[in-house]
Amino acid sequence: MAHRPMVLSVVLATALVSAQGAASEAAETVPLSALDLSKMSAGFCEPQVDRNCIEKPMAIGGKRFAHGVGTHANSAMHVCLDGRTERFTARVGVDDSAGNNGSVRFKVYADGRKRFDSGVMRGGQSAKRVDVDLAGAKRAVLIVTSAGDNIRFDHADWAEAEFVVAGNRPEAVDRPKEKRTILTPKPGPEPHIHGPAVYGCRPGRPFLYRIPCTGKRPLGFAAENLPASLRLDEETGIITGRAPKARGKYAVTLRASNGAGRDERRLTLVVGDTLALTPPMGWNHWYTWYNRITAEDVRKAADAMIASGMADVGYQYVNIDDCWMMKPGAKDPNLAAETRGPDEPIRSNKHFPDMKALADYVHTRGLKIGLYTSPGPRTCAGYEGTWQHERIDAKQFADWGFDFLKYDWCSYGRVAKKHNLGEGLERLQRPYRKMGTILQSLDRDIVYNLCQYGMGNVWEWGAEVGGNCWRTTGDLGLRSGGRLPGAFHIGLANAQHWKYARPGAWNDPDYILIGYVGNARRHDEPPQMTPLTPSEQYAYMSMWCLMAAPLIYSGDITRLDDFTLNVLCNPEVIAVDQDPLGRQARPVVRTDETLVLAKPMADGSLALGLFNLAEVAREMAVTWEQLDLEGPHRVRDLWRQKDLGEADGRYAATVNRHGVMLLRLWPKK
Repeated sequence: MAHRPMVLSVVLATALVSAQGAASEAAETVPLSALDLSKMSAGFCEPQVDRNCIEKPMAIGGKRFAHGVGTHANSAMHVCLDGRTERFTARVGVDDSAGNNGSVRFKVYADGRKRFDSGVMRGGQSAKRVDVDLAGAKRAVLIVTSAGDNIRFDHADWAEAEFVVAGNRPEAVDRPKEKRTILTPKPGPEPHIHGPAVYGCRPGRPFLYRIPCTGKRPLGFAAENLPASLRLDEETGIITGRAPKARGKYAVTLRASNGAGRDERRLTLVVGDTLALTPPMGWNHWYTWYNRITAEDVRKAADAMIASGMADVGYQYVNIDDCWMMKPGAKDPNLAAETRGPDEPIRSNKHFPDMKALADYVHTRGLKIGLYTSPGPRTCAGYEGTWQHERIDAKQFADWGFDFLKYDWCSYGRVAKKHNLGEGLERLQRPYRKMGTILQSLDRDIVYNLCQYGMGNVWEWGAEVGGNCWRTTGDLGLRSGGRLPGAFHIGLANAQHWKYARPGAWNDPDYILIGYVGNARRHDEPPQMTPLTPSEQYAYMSMWCLMAAPLIYSGDITRLDDFTLNVLCNPEVIAVDQDPLGRQARPVVRTDETLVLAKPMADGSLALGLFNLAEVAREMAVTWEQLDLEGPHRVRDLWRQKDLGEADGRYAATVNRHGVMLLRLWPKK
C-alpha cells in the first residue's frame, strides 16, 4: 500500500502523454502557400508560392528556403479560423533578391490583438522566427508594412510558414465588411450659409458667386455693403456683375431667410491679384466619362450639383477634362474635322457644338465651368493641344466664358527635348509660366491648375509661374495594390509638402473617387460602386480637407446616394478645407500604422485627424505635447457634429480599421 501513490502518478503521467500524443497526431500542418493567395494584397508583384515576389528561389540572410510565400510590402492577408488552430510558425525577412536594400516589418494579429511584431527588418539580415499561439482565435491577419518609408525593394518572405490545425483548415478571406453608416446629420429646414469667409477676384473682371446655403427652399437672400458694381438676385442668391476696380478688401454681410428662420455670414471680397484664396471645390468628368464626355453630360452634371445639394455647401466648378477637342487622325466623324484653321483658335469636337452656350448654361445656375488642355501638340488622350497657339487658345477659353484651366504636361516633354526648350527646372517651368502670364492678362478670372505630376518639386515654384494649385503625384485612379487603398498612398505623399500650401497656392493630390467611379485602366467599362470601405471613405475626405486640397469630385455626380452625399457634403468637415488661414495640416505622427494630422484654424482652434492605418480597429491617442497645446480644450467630433466634452493633456479614441477620428479642438476660455 505504501507504493500506490507512485503507481497512480505513473499511470496518470502515462495517460497524459498518451492524450497529448493523440492530440498531436490529430493536428494537421497547413502551409500558408496552400491558402488562396489572391486574398493577399501586395504593393508590387504578385504573391508567389515557394518563390520570392520576383519568382526566384527564396533566401533570407544567405539561407535558402524551399517553401513559403513571397510577397511585397505593403501586404495583408486575413485568415478565418475556427478556434481550433493551434499555432502559426514561419521564418520572415527581406529576401536576398533586394540586396542590402528594402525595409519591412512583419506583424501577426489574432482577434484584433497584436501577437507578433518583427520590428524593422532590412536586406541582408537573418530571418526571424515567428511562433504565434492561435488557440481559440477566430481570425488572424498577416501583415507586411514598408516600415514607414517607401516600398522600393521591399521583397518580403514568409518562409516555412504554416498553421498547426486541430480543426478545420484555415481559409483566406476578404477584409471585414462594414455597414455604410451615415454619420452626418441631415440639415434642418432653417437656413445656414456655408462657403468660404474670403473670396479672391481681380479688379474689374466678370464676377459670379452663388451663395452656398442649406435650408428649405424657397429662400430669400440679401447682401449688406455689396459693392455697387455687383448685384444680387434675391431669389437665387447668385451675385453677378464685375469686381470693383479699386483693389482692397470689401466686407459684405450675406443673409438668408425662410419660414423656419434666418442666418447671416460675413464674406470678405479680396480684390487683387490672387484667386482661389481657399481650395477650389467642384466636379471633373474624367473618372466617370473619360473619352465619352458630351456637352449634355456636362449640363446634367451642373443640374445634379444643384439638385443634390452639393452647391449648397460650396461646390461650384463643373470641369471638363480631356477629349472635348478634335482628334488628329481619328476615324470617328465626330472627332475627325480640322483641329483649327490657320491662325485660328482650337475647335471643339461635334460632341461640344457650342462651347459658349454650354458655359452660359452653367453660369445661369450660379456655377462656374472649367476646361482642360496641354502645352504640348497633343493631350494625354491624343487630342489637339495648345502648342504654339497658347495665347489665341487662352483668349478663346475666356471668350467662351471658362473659369478654370487644367494644364496637363502630356506630350510637352517630347517637344521640349526635340526643340531644346531649356533644361532642368527651366524646361519644367517654361510652358506653365507662359500660360500663367497669358491668363493673368485676360479679361476673366481663370483659376490655373498645373497638372505635371509633381516633377521638379512643383510645390516649391508652382505659385511663381502663376499656378493656383498643382498636382503633387501621379494619377490617383491608377494607384492600386498593397495593404492600403491608393488614396492613402497619394495622401501620405502629399502630406509631406505641408509647408508650401497657402491662400491661392494649394497642393493637389488629385480627385475624390467615391460613389460610382469608372475604371482608369479600362475606360469602356461603366462606373462601379467604389470598393472603399465606409471607414476608408471617411478617412479619404478627412485627409483631403486637413491637407487643404482642392475638393474636386470625379465620380458619377448623377448617381449620388445618401451615404456618398454624407461624405461629400458635411459643412463642418468642408470648413476645415476652406479655412481662410490657408494652412495645410502638418504630420504630427507618421508610422506604418498611424498618421496624425493637425491643422491650425483661423479662429485659434485646431483641426485634428487620427488615422488608423492598421488592419484592425484599435485605440489611438495623441498628447498635447505632440500638438503644442496647453490646458483644457473643448473637443468636437466633426463627422457626427457632436461635442465630446473637454480634454486636457491627451485625447484617445477607438478608430476603425483604415478609419479616422476627425476632431476640432478649441482652447477653453
